[in-house]
Formats: sequence, structure tokens, C-alpha cells
Amino acid sequence: MLVYLIRRLGQSLLVIAVMAVLVFLAVYAVGDPVAILANPEADQAELDAIARRLGLDRPLWEQFGIFIWNALRGDLGRSFVFAQPALTVILERMPATLELAFVALLFSMVIGIPLGVIAGLKPDSVAGRTIMSTSILGFSLPNFWIGLMLILLFAVELRWLPASGRGPTTEVLGVHLSMFTWDGLRHLLLPAFTLSLYKASLVIRIAQAGTREVMLQDYVRFARAKGLSQRRIVFVHVLKNMMIPVVTVLGLELGSMIAFAVVTETVFAYPGMGKLLIDSINRLDRPVVVAYLMLTVFIFVIINLVVDLLYALIDPRVRLSQGKS
Repeated sequence: MLVYLIRRLGQSLLVIAVMAVLVFLAVYAVGDPVAILANPEADQAELDAIARRLGLDRPLWEQFGIFIWNALRGDLGRSFVFAQPALTVILERMPATLELAFVALLFSMVIGIPLGVIAGLKPDSVAGRTIMSTSILGFSLPNFWIGLMLILLFAVELRWLPASGRGPTTEVLGVHLSMFTWDGLRHLLLPAFTLSLYKASLVIRIAQAGTREVMLQDYVRFARAKGLSQRRIVFVHVLKNMMIPVVTVLGLELGSMIAFAVVTETVFAYPGMGKLLIDSINRLDRPVVVAYLMLTVFIFVIINLVVDLLYALIDPRVRLSQGKS
């Protein structure tokens, strides 16, 4: 297990290092933030002064060296727009995005697991075929269109839920969350449901395939031969074994929910990290963009590492195969 842990840590550090190079070069090679930040009537001397203040007058390799040195000390740059550390600006928005992602993940589980099990238990029934056919919509329909349709229906026509914003928050363990206030929960429902639909469709298909596979196993047949009820077989034997791939995929998909909440947050004007990213791109606020991307990479790597380690603990064959290789 120790060899497997060291190997995975080395791979994670390599991924972070490679992504740091790619992210920095991709972001710093696009646009000129001085032209956006400066007064339209500014002369060349004023433009040069702004470039020196922001450190943009130095060669790209020198800027990258400074970025890496500061990043190793936890400093990912200072926002051109907010005049604050970029990481501080992002961390202020992080609770909103994390809350949205976790609620969306919960929706995916609540919707996807029961429907997937039903479709797996009765694959040839009308219900099973309908569930699997409908799940295709979750893969096919774009998030922004789903969000706009939900706003049109529930906010404009029915006026049940608000169309944008986050709503009031309450402090829980030093973190401001909106899901514990009624108005905040109402603001959260539409964006969380929009973000969850794609993942719910994925969970349905994984749960359906897992259920069908488990139902063919010998221990399920033995349980039937013993006279156990269908309900007991499903809840005791099927669910426990079917959930292993579902939990693995959900753990990995949590990172993508956090990273790809950009579209959903933009549609619903939800004040999270994704909307901050879009605003920073429009303003060419490079430090915030780089800090966001690096933080997202770090979250992905940590989640993947934790999921791999948990999977290795659950299934010893994983770490044994890694150790031999």
C-alpha cells in the first residue's frame, strides 16, 4: 500500500507541475490587460507605468519563474481588478460553488440511483425502457438551454422560484451557506438541478449496468434459492455491490461539477467561482484566471487521489497490480 501511495503522489505532483506550465503559457499569451485597465486616453508613458506596476514588462520566462516561486509559497498573484491576492478573491466565491456542486451531486444520486436500479431490475419493461430512453436527454441537452427553460417555466411563468442570485446565507462553522435558509434554498434549487441532470443520466446508466451484472451473480441466485424476498435481495445484496462503481464515478464527477459549473453559474448569475472566471476572462484579469485554473487542477488531483486510495483499500487487487508494475 505504501508503494502505491508514493506512486500516486508522484503522479499527482507531476500532473500539477505540467498543468502549471500549460495554464500559465496559455493565459499569459492571450490579450493585453494593460489596454483594458488603462484610461482610453492614456499615453505611452502611463501604459508603461501600468505594465511595470503589474510586472508585465518583464520577459515571459521571468514572469513564469516569479509565478512558480510565489506559488510554492501559496501566492498565486494579485488580481489586476480587485487589487487583492487572486487566491483570496477565489476563496471568497468557493463556498457558493462547493455548495452548488454538493447539492447537484445529491440530486444526481437521488434521481439516478433509484431509476437506474429500476431499469436494471426490469430492463425489458415499459418503465425500464422509458428510463433509459429519457436518460439520453440528460446527455444531449446543453446545460445553458436547460437552465433557460427552467427559468422560463419556474421563474417567469409559474413564479415559484427566483431566476438568479444566491439569496441570504447563514454561517455554519465559519462558512456562509445558503441552503440552510428557505430563501437561499429556493435560489439554489434551479441551478443545482440544472447542473445535476447530466450526472444523473450518467448515474442511471452506471446503476442500470451494475444492477444487471449483480443480478446474474451466484450469490443473488443463492439468496433467491433460500427464499429471500425481492426487496431484501435488492437492498442487502444488489445495492451494496452495485454502489462500488457508482461511488467511484461520483467521486470523480464531483471535481467536474466544481470545474464545469461555469455555464450554470453564468446562466443563473450565481456568484460562484465560475461566474468570477468568466468576468475575469472578459477583463483579462490574468492572476485570477490562472489561480482559478490551478485551484481547479489541484481539486481534481486531490479528489482523484482520494478516490484511488479508497478504491485500493476496498479492492486489494488494485494496489497489488500497481505494486507489481
